[in-house]
Amino acid sequence: MEKEKASGSTVDLNILKRLFIYVKPYGGIFYFIIFLTITLSLLGPVRPKIIQSTIDKNVANGDYHGLVNMILLLVSLLLIQAVVQYLHTYYSGWLGQNIIKDIRIRLFKHTQSLKLKFFDKTPIGRLVTRNVSDIETLAEVFSTGIAGIVADILQITVILVFMLSMNWKLTLVSLSLLPLLILATYIFKEKIKVAFNEVRAAVSNLNSFVQEHITGMNIVQIFNSEEREMGKFKEINKEHRKANINSVLYYAIYFPIAEVIQAAGIGLIVWYGGGQLIQGNVEFGVLIAFILYLQAFFRPIRMIADRFNTLQMGVVSSKRIFDLLDNTNHIADNGSHAPEAVQGNVQFKKVWFAYNEEDWVLKDISFDVKKGETIALVGATGAGKTSVINLLSRFYEINKGNIYLEGIDIREYDLNNLRSHVAVVLQDSFLFSDSIYNNITLKNSEISKEKVREATALVGALPFIEKLPGEMDYNVMERGSTLSVGQRQLISFARALVYDPEIIVLDEATSSVDTETEELIQNAVQKLMYGRTSIVIAHRLSTIKNANQIVVLDKGKIVETGSHEELLERDGYYAQLHQMQYKELAAI
Repeated sequence: MEKEKASGSTVDLNILKRLFIYVKPYGGIFYFIIFLTITLSLLGPVRPKIIQSTIDKNVANGDYHGLVNMILLLVSLLLIQAVVQYLHTYYSGWLGQNIIKDIRIRLFKHTQSLKLKFFDKTPIGRLVTRNVSDIETLAEVFSTGIAGIVADILQITVILVFMLSMNWKLTLVSLSLLPLLILATYIFKEKIKVAFNEVRAAVSNLNSFVQEHITGMNIVQIFNSEEREMGKFKEINKEHRKANINSVLYYAIYFPIAEVIQAAGIGLIVWYGGGQLIQGNVEFGVLIAFILYLQAFFRPIRMIADRFNTLQMGVVSSKRIFDLLDNTNHIADNGSHAPEAVQGNVQFKKVWFAYNEEDWVLKDISFDVKKGETIALVGATGAGKTSVINLLSRFYEINKGNIYLEGIDIREYDLNNLRSHVAVVLQDSFLFSDSIYNNITLKNSEISKEKVREATALVGALPFIEKLPGEMDYNVMERGSTLSVGQRQLISFARALVYDPEIIVLDEATSSVDTETEELIQNAVQKLMYGRTSIVIAHRLSTIKNANQIVVLDKGKIVETGSHEELLERDGYYAQLHQMQYKELAAI
C-alpha cells in the first residue's frame, strides 16, 4: 500500500480564492456573518469601558441610581451579545455545512467521471478520506477558521484603541510582554502546522489500510496472515498516534506559556498602575478596566494561532480535494451522437490498447459482430479478453484504431447514450448494501415494479426472491453477502434485462457456479441474449458452442476465428483448449 506523505506548508491564497467561489450562492448569509462578526468585536470591549465609568463616576460618587442604570445597561449588552453570539455560531456552522455539501456533491460527481485506470492506481481508502474527512475539515474553515480570525483581529484592534484612549502609558506597560507572546505564538503555529499535516497524512494512510484489509479479509484469513497484517497495522497506527501526540504536546507547551505571559502582564499593570493610583495619576476604574482589557487582549492572540492552524488544515485538505477535482484522467465526453436505439452492429478495426504506455495488452484487434449475432472471446488468462469489452463501453480509451457502433466511431457518441445501449454482466457480480429491488433498478424511477418482476421471472430469479423475508425489499447486505454466487448472478441478469440494451456483454458470467446453477444461469443467458447482439467471454467452452463466431486470443493477438466446429477441425489453439477442458471434465 502506497503511503501518503504530509503536504502543505503555507496558507495558499489561491486555494482560499477557489474556496470562496463556493460562498457565492450564500452571499447574503456570508455578509450577515460579517456584520455579526463586527458587532461581536465591538460588544466585548465596550463592557470594561462601562465598568470603568461605573466605578469612577457612580460608585466613587455614591450615585446609586446611576449604578443601577449602568448595571441594567451591562445586563442588556450581555443579552444582546448572547443573541449575536448564537446567531454567529449557528450561521457560521450553517454556511460551512452547506458549502461542504456542495463541494462533496461536486467531488463525488467528478470521481464518478474518472477512468477506471485511475481507480486501478488509487487506494479506495484515500478517496474515502478525500470525500469524507478532508471535506469535513473544510467546515471548520468557514465556521471557526476565517470568521474567527477576522473576529479576533477586530477585537484586538478595538481593545487597543480603547486602552490607548484611556491611558497610553499604562497601555505600553501592560503590553510590554506582547513580543514574547507573539514569538511563542509564531513558534507554536509553525510546529502545530507540521503536526497537523502529519496527522492528516496518517489518517489517510490508516483509512487506506483498514479499507483494503477489511475488504480483503478473506484473503488475510485464508493465508493465515493475521499476525503479519497486524504488525503492519500496528506500525501505521503507531505513526498515527505519534502524529497526534506531537500536536497535543505543542498545545501542552504553548498554552501554559501564554498563561504565564498574560499573568506577568497583569502583574505589571498592578505594579505600575497601583503606583500611579497611589500617586493620584490613575483612577481605580481605569486600573480595573485595564486588567479586564488585558485578559480580553491576550485571549484572541492565543486563539489566532489555533484558528490559523484550523485554517491551515482546511487549506491542506482543500489542496488535496482540488488536486482530485483537477484530475483530468476522465473519459472525454465530447460526442453528440445520441440515437434512441441502435441495431447492435459492432466493429473493432485495428485496435491497440495498453494500460501502460507501449505495454500492449491488445494488438491489432479486428472483428465484426452483426445485429443479433453472438461472438465469443476465448483464451488463456491475460490474453486480453476483458480488455476488449472494457473498450466497447469506453471504460478505457484505445490507443490506436477504431471501434464502431452502427458504423459510427464510439467516441462520437454521447457517453451516457453509448453506455445505455450496452449492458455488462461481470463474473463477480457487485451488489450494493440495499434491497434487491434497488439493486436491480439502481434507483431508476423510470423502471416500474412490474418490469422488475417480469425480468426476475424471466431469468429465473423470482422463485428464490419470493422465499426471502420481504421479497424484493430484502437487503442483500454489502456486496450481496447474504446471497449465493448464483443468486447474485441472476440478479445481475435481471438488472441488465430491465435496462433493455441492444448489446449484451457477458464476462465469464458462469465460471464461478456449480453445474446445477450453471444450467439455470444458461437458461437465463439465452433469454437475455435473445434478439440482442452478444459478446461472451467464457472459460467453459461448452457454453459457447452455438456462438456465430469465436475469436481466440493469445497474448493480446487474434490467433484464430471461426465457429466451434470449424476451429475444432483446424486442430489449432482452440482445439487444444477444448481438449484440455475435456480431459479435466473426464478426470472429474
